[in-house]
Amino acid sequence: MTTVKRLLVVVALVGAAVAGSGCSYNRFVSQEEAIKTQWSQVENQLQRRNDLIPNLVEATKGFAQQERDVFQSIADSRAKLAGATTPDQKMAAANEQSSALARLLVVVEQYPLLKSNETFARLMDELAGTENRIAVERMRYNEAVQAYNTSRRQFPANITAGIFGFKGDYQLFQAPEAAKVAPKVDFSKKP
Repeated sequence: MTTVKRLLVVVALVGAAVAGSGCSYNRFVSQEEAIKTQWSQVENQLQRRNDLIPNLVEATKGFAQQERDVFQSIADSRAKLAGATTPDQKMAAANEQSSALARLLVVVEQYPLLKSNETFARLMDELAGTENRIAVERMRYNEAVQAYNTSRRQFPANITAGIFGFKGDYQLFQAPEAAKVAPKVDFSKKP
């Protein structure tokens, strides 16, 4: 092979590599935009959690507190009635119990089913659903990052990446160290 033929082969190979890598530029732009979009989705789900969960917790606490107050007043009046020794104490305790039962009837009329179990169940469903949504968006973000990082390092696209400044790998979302430890549930503590 002559020097001219070798030079032509090298020029053809370089030309083919440059032509092939030209398509890579558009792919890198698309992949970077996909990464930004996926990260926005992660942030959207985090914001959803920040907006939704505190309101559900407060609603649940409100229902639970209302029910707890009514049932506590019934229990207290019942204890007073059981401990009453004089007719005056018994009358006062009976009146207190009647008042507590009347409050219970009002609650039952307003809320035919006492709702704390439902609100706690809804809270738990929303928590699970929200965490699942966040996990899905984090996974999609990681997939977009992985596709970009892989494309940027492959030949001949790595030449395009170097020429046009597509530098550095995007970081994958990784759970913090604290998330790797299973939480302990302990119902023995009293509120």
